[in-house]
Amino acid sequence: MTPSDVFCEAAAGWLGERTPLVVGVCAAQGAGKSTLCRTAKARLEAQGRRVAVLSLDDLYLSHAARAELAARVHPLFATRGVPGTHDVALGARVLDALRAGGTARLPRFDKASDDPLPQSDWPEAAAPDLILFEGWCVGVPAQAASALAAPVNALERDEDADGVWRRAVNDALAGPYAELWARIDRLVFLAAPDFDTVLRWRAEAEHDLRRKGGARLMDDAQIARFVRHYERLTRHALAVMPERADLTLRLDAARRISATTS
Repeated sequence: MTPSDVFCEAAAGWLGERTPLVVGVCAAQGAGKSTLCRTAKARLEAQGRRVAVLSLDDLYLSHAARAELAARVHPLFATRGVPGTHDVALGARVLDALRAGGTARLPRFDKASDDPLPQSDWPEAAAPDLILFEGWCVGVPAQAASALAAPVNALERDEDADGVWRRAVNDALAGPYAELWARIDRLVFLAAPDFDTVLRWRAEAEHDLRRKGGARLMDDAQIARFVRHYERLTRHALAVMPERADLTLRLDAARRISATTS
């Protein structure tokens, strides 16, 4: 069975418990969470269900807002991705409206311009049965303070020697992000084999874009540095999320299911 097969089967059972239902989908970069949500939406809608998909990537703060955060807190916040670089309040408003059975516009972020699209370009979702909330750290809890002391890679060692950035990220995760995660009814985790595989998946995706003539692409060194921003919480998720998730799909290097736990 594919991850989408297993997910749709589980979602059908969960929808018998309550509607609307918010299902968080957590997975590292390149694990296939967007593909999973897109496929599940199509299958469930074909069965008569109304499905809305909200991506954490579409909640990024604007380039200007992150630049202000970088100047005020730490330069590493200029790079989008980690907790602290999202409009959490916006995500909460969208989920609350949909959970109440209402209508909401789903935010869209343009990675090419590094800014949110105008609200007039956001699609509208009305009274969904199922809300899929996907993102690389969706549902991930904060780390213990003691875990922040030692850097996990050269980026943290050289550019966050005093730990200001990683403490700020962790504080955001423990505060407003935890409040956002509290709106999730069920949680699914796609578990990569290890962090090295995540790095390889990200590089493969960039190489595919390069072959297709994509703009503003990164070379392998830039990819490695970029992914290092995510390494701490990716490793943390791999360690703690299988016990927190309602459904964990362990993937092999080819993104096939090697084991399932629920």
